[in-house]
Amino acid sequence: MVQAYILIQTEVGKAAAVAGEIAGSEGVISAEDVTGPYDVIVRAEAENVDLLGKMVVAKIQNVEGITRTLTCPVVHL
Repeated sequence: MVQAYILIQTEVGKAAAVAGEIAGSEGVISAEDVTGPYDVIVRAEAENVDLLGKMVVAKIQNVEGITRTLTCPVVHL
């Protein structure tokens, strides 16, 4: 299993709606609206990196109101 934090920037005033919509997606562990340079932080998991990438591109980036994402895979050092 691969896990990642996905940092999301949204249009002004869209953070809560984006977090709410993403929260119901398969593979999403949590989705919270936050303050700072990013508006939403998502923790997600998939069976491998390819499936994680497909989730980000096909599902998350298609949510209305998202302007940019940054995916940070979790590593165990």
